[in-house]
Amino acid sequence: MIKSIGEIKVGLDFGSTIQNVGRLAIRNGIIYFEYHDDFVQNGIEISPYRLPLRKGVTELPLKPFEGLAGVFNDSLPDGWGRLLFDRMARSQGSSPSDLSALDRLANVGLYGMGALVYEPDESPKIPQELIDLDQLATQTEEVLEGNSEEVIAELLALNGSSAGARPKALIGGDSERKNISFGVRNLNENFEHWLVKFPNSQDGNDAGAIEYVYAVMAKEAGISVPDVHLFPSKKGRGYFSIKRFDRNGNKRLHMHTVSGLLQTDFRLPSVDYEDLLALTGSLTKDVREVEKMYRLAVFNVLGHNRDDHAKNFSYLMDENGQWKLSPAYDLTFSNGPGGEQSTMVMGEGRNITIKHLVRLGEDAGLSKTFINNVIEQTRNSLNNWPYLSKKYEINEKNIELINREVTKL
Repeated sequence: MIKSIGEIKVGLDFGSTIQNVGRLAIRNGIIYFEYHDDFVQNGIEISPYRLPLRKGVTELPLKPFEGLAGVFNDSLPDGWGRLLFDRMARSQGSSPSDLSALDRLANVGLYGMGALVYEPDESPKIPQELIDLDQLATQTEEVLEGNSEEVIAELLALNGSSAGARPKALIGGDSERKNISFGVRNLNENFEHWLVKFPNSQDGNDAGAIEYVYAVMAKEAGISVPDVHLFPSKKGRGYFSIKRFDRNGNKRLHMHTVSGLLQTDFRLPSVDYEDLLALTGSLTKDVREVEKMYRLAVFNVLGHNRDDHAKNFSYLMDENGQWKLSPAYDLTFSNGPGGEQSTMVMGEGRNITIKHLVRLGEDAGLSKTFINNVIEQTRNSLNNWPYLSKKYEINEKNIELINREVTKL
């Protein structure tokens, strides 16, 4: 059975030494947190709005994150990663419903996304070795079908604490991305940290190629997107992979989602891009970061990426406490709840127009010239969809469907 954890030590690891942040403890189903005195003196805020620096014990809210503060919930996997952990727990004689959030954080241990680390480290220990993506894809299919218990630990180790419904693996790739290894822990000097996605049971075999093309178009629209790669696949049009932006070599950055920062359940649409522009300005104190968020809003609306919920936007903090908007991720053609944009624009979710986007920028203090240029640049980038989609052999029906949607406004 999985060992029950009563107390967790929280640290920050930027790649050299681990700073003692504080400790989490659970008593009678309630989770408490206390910052370490030295960390309070340090003055770095890991979550300035919902868990500000202060001495003393804080009782954390039961909702919406099962008793955790949003900053710690950001370390936990959801979707695929949670499925793997629950399956492993059952295989070891534990009921997932009996596991606390601290038990799950211990399973993330020292090797989650971002720079937060947790001790005791109960994360799966798998030898570093070269792996085959087609074989991993087959294993994910078997797990989704309820089979292959023997590979659960391996897939869980590869998942780290990445979020989202689609199966993912944290890998290391060499400079030419021909050799692939386990990539959760520190890598050899010639390897880099990447995240690769596999189709879920609802995806077509061109899902990876569609997301790849969207990343290419987003870059052309002026959006900051990490390096991306489409790994060849014997099972479809390729596996979409993105270079991890929470890692720079083996150095780490603290990562915090909008959902965690605002302590809001990303499954319940409640955020407007107006909020996100204001949040970006407040956190980063940099109008250039606000401009980046505006570009992202325009691209998501015009590109029909309606799964733009609060966990699909993140901020990065370095060891000096400086915040920036993270590079964009999870950009693809998608439908939101009830066919609406998950993140509204000026209160509108279903029938967003160019006027809404213009007013969004103006209310944030952006110049009319900048706003018009962003909208025009985004339209031009999306006009490349027919050419790029054929180049990467996307299904003809998907080409037509997506083209209809991205040319509406």
